[in-house]
Amino acid sequence: MLRGTTRRVEIDYEAPEPPHKQIAAWLRGRIESGEFPPARKIPSESDIVQETGVARSTARRAIALLRKEGVIFTVQGRGSYAGREPRKP
Repeated sequence: MLRGTTRRVEIDYEAPEPPHKQIAAWLRGRIESGEFPPARKIPSESDIVQETGVARSTARRAIALLRKEGVIFTVQGRGSYAGREPRKP
């Protein structure tokens, strides 16, 4: 687990918002608060599973949603990072 990510988030399965969107909102809030500044690695799918108790596919959907929104970028084999992907020269 990443350092500084010992918090657990409770997923409300009765809420109208699906679990992957709840996780995306939780991660987005941590990014917007500065807990994960630009280019800082965010929790991996495995970390999210441990912190929330959701299935890996749910964690993957949350990360995909944030990537689609431009909140994070992913480097294959390395992980996902806060912010937009740096432009290559």
